[in-house]
Formats: sequence, C-alpha cells, structure tokens
Amino acid sequence: MPVVVYDDTFGALAARVVWTFQYVGHDNTALLEMTFSQWKNSGLEIEKKMNTFPKTQHSLNVNYDIHADASYVEIAKEQPNKILIDSRERLNFLTEHIPGAKNIPYTMIGLANGSILRDPKEIKRLIDNRGISADSEVITYCGSAGTLSGLTYYALKLAGIKNVKLYSKSFREWKALGKPKEEFKDANYWDLSAE
Repeated sequence: MPVVVYDDTFGALAARVVWTFQYVGHDNTALLEMTFSQWKNSGLEIEKKMNTFPKTQHSLNVNYDIHADASYVEIAKEQPNKILIDSRERLNFLTEHIPGAKNIPYTMIGLANGSILRDPKEIKRLIDNRGISADSEVITYCGSAGTLSGLTYYALKLAGIKNVKLYSKSFREWKALGKPKEEFKDANYWDLSAE
C-alpha cells in the first residue's frame, strides 16, 4: 500500500516517520513535498473525517542499510569515505559536535514558502561546498531523535547521494555514552555562516 506522510511544521516530523516506515520494510512510503498548510492554501482537496483501514499483517523486514548506531558512527568517523553530517543549527554545531562532522543545518535545506526541501541543484551545491561526493557514505544526525536529520537524510537522497544512513538516537545518545566531542573554542562571526 502506498503511504505518503506530511506534517504541518516544516517536514522534519514527517521525514522521521517516512524513514521509520522504510526502516521496518515498508519501502513504498514517501515524503510529501509540502506542508499541510501549503496544501490547503493551494486550494487542494482536504477533508475533516477520520479515515479507517482494515487491520492487516505486515512483515518486518528491517533495512539495516539506512541505519547507524553509536558503535557504527564511532568507526565511521575515522574513515575518509564516510561523512558525518550534523543537521543542527550552526551555533549548536560550533558549541559541540561529533568529531569530524560537517554541518548542514536543517534550516538551509528547506524553503521559507512552506516547501519541505530546496531544489535538488541547490542541495547539491551545499554538498559540493563541503567536499562530499555522490559516492560517499553519509550519516546524518541531529540533537536528539533524528527528526531534523531525517529531513537532511531525504535532502541528501534527493540531491543524488545514494548511500545515506540516519543515526536516529543522534547527539543526545552520543553525549550520554560519554563519546568524544569536538568544539570551536574561538569561533568568530564568519564561523556562524554555514554556506
């Protein structure tokens, strides 16, 4: 059954739900390219009733290729062909992050007009500016539960990166486990720009 997921914020919650569906084996799941408000404001059809579907059995076919845990990240951060992307805002990244991570703030991949993600060419420019090639393995993370990094996960896929994983427990778990952190002690004004 095809599943399309949306939210009414900026797509991060929907992206995390889509990723979860795909992780447990429901491949036919997609992220709607706009928020509910944008859908409604565009004059597209809406309804106010609750839809129900008959209960069914669903196989569990976990897709380990799209997931990374802390031990995987620990090893990957030392390998040149594996790139860690921190999706938090620039100041949070500068304060502390997983060693070796690059920063693509979630605020840079969306559009102010309510669209979930920028044009793939613009996202590719952000990736190219950080020296990330299309054949790299990329692992995204954010501050806590993989919502912001879930959005980045789909932005990278849209821009042509095929091998993307989500560290779903993200920096909160990394810190709780006492793993090493990196910070910019003397960050200046220019360091705040993620472009």
